[in-house]
Amino acid sequence: MTKIENRLFSGVQPTGDLHLGNYLGAIRRFAPMQDKFECIFCVVDMHAITVWQEPEALRQKTREVAAAYIATGVDPERSIIFNQSQVMQHAELAWVFNCVARIGWMNRMTQFKDKAGKNRENASLGLYAYPSLMAADILVYRATHVPVGDDQKQHLELTRDIAQKFNNDFNSQIVAEGFEDGQFFPQTEPLISGPAMRIMSLRDGSKKMSKSDPSEMSCIALMDDADKIAQKFKKAKTDPEPLPSEADGLDGRPEARNLVEIYAALSGMTPQDVLQEFGGQGFGAFKPALAELAVSKLSPISSEISRMLADPAELDGILRKGGERAAAHAEETMKHVREIVGFVS
Repeated sequence: MTKIENRLFSGVQPTGDLHLGNYLGAIRRFAPMQDKFECIFCVVDMHAITVWQEPEALRQKTREVAAAYIATGVDPERSIIFNQSQVMQHAELAWVFNCVARIGWMNRMTQFKDKAGKNRENASLGLYAYPSLMAADILVYRATHVPVGDDQKQHLELTRDIAQKFNNDFNSQIVAEGFEDGQFFPQTEPLISGPAMRIMSLRDGSKKMSKSDPSEMSCIALMDDADKIAQKFKKAKTDPEPLPSEADGLDGRPEARNLVEIYAALSGMTPQDVLQEFGGQGFGAFKPALAELAVSKLSPISSEISRMLADPAELDGILRKGGERAAAHAEETMKHVREIVGFVS
């Protein structure tokens, strides 16, 4: 089996509306990664059903995420774009990992506690085992790198733990399979992105911008039109003070900091550069400038997404072709895994 040096995997859930936080924190960074890595980009629809999804809506949102990948510069010929459920080796390896991972490890996963909330006993088993499937998503391709945000670091650490335990538990069988160092699964490295990793709610600067927020005014959806973007920024929560001229002046002002950092991320400037331009001005001047900038950056993307969604057969064909390419890589891994764990094939 060929040693993999530079393979990147990333996935986006097809739930809710893609928003500015998804774009700045993850999706816009994918296209440049094609210059450095062999890239596999997944729409993780199997993760989506850990909580109830209306089936037709799930299909539509899956296409929207695929379209967003392409609209932001991911080339489906150069990289692999597919939806997770087309490659059943994800589920097969996840079961093996369910038998490698320990319950104590899963109990430490903070995202399950956050998502299940007080209704823990009624949460699905899939939601509890979510991190094991995430590990399988990455390791079925033996990916060497994964771009992660703050909320996924713990899951990647678990992926590394599962990989190491598998390598230790089956060391002699791995060596017998021709892996002399006994390391079948890699210790996948995180790619920590730069500024604007955490875009916060427009209604509460202490909370991350989220698809699940009950207020639609809290986030800028990628498909929002110019009027809606302007309205949302106009009504964004702020404080009565003008913008400072130095970044230190944003301390204790989470809503102001959030808007400045959004402007910086969209413009390619630093927050300090933004404050040098707008310092001393009130939000009455800054918010329209931010809205205009956001519209200029997001409109071409939303227009391209809309164009592709008008031809779902084209998108489905891209996903199908990507699924076939992904499955070939995944099956190469699983042939070894089945032999290593002792399955008769």
